[in-house]
Amino acid sequence: MRFGYTRVSTVAQTLDQQNQALEAAGVSKIFSDTMSGARDDRPGLAALIDHLRPGDTVVVWKLDRLGRNMLHILETVKALTEMGVTLVSTSDGIDSSTAAGRMMIGVLGSLAEYERELIRERTALKRESSRANGIRFGRPRKVDDTEHIATAKRMKADGHTGKDIAKYLGVSRATLYRYFADSAA
Repeated sequence: MRFGYTRVSTVAQTLDQQNQALEAAGVSKIFSDTMSGARDDRPGLAALIDHLRPGDTVVVWKLDRLGRNMLHILETVKALTEMGVTLVSTSDGIDSSTAAGRMMIGVLGSLAEYERELIRERTALKRESSRANGIRFGRPRKVDDTEHIATAKRMKADGHTGKDIAKYLGVSRATLYRYFADSAA
């Protein structure tokens, strides 16, 4: 039997193009996910794997639909191969039942991983450059006024509880204690 697997990363994307390609490839049933390929808990992929029997064929639109990085894709391909299942990618022209198809899976997976590493490096460099230029990342501090923090310290010295001080500042106790720790350092 020929089964299909489709995946999109966000709800804004649609599975239409993938479904049409798989129907043209003659699949009898399509399993789908709408989530990142990096996640291991994809219910559509799990249902597909549970449904497979030796001799079946899994058809995907592109190889990258099986996972986010080379290692994950190759692990999935290896698991399918060990089950006696053939993998076919319609857009990439790959058929794992042939030696050339298995080689292409490895090459394409490697290129995808290389591209991902380049993106990660560029992102890290941009983040580092932005920090050097004074750009701060993350959520803004709830209380950034040194007078409020000084008031909180005075209240603490006067014997007020952390709960009362936090309520006065409008922050949680954890945030209050973090401010005390930051100012002590």
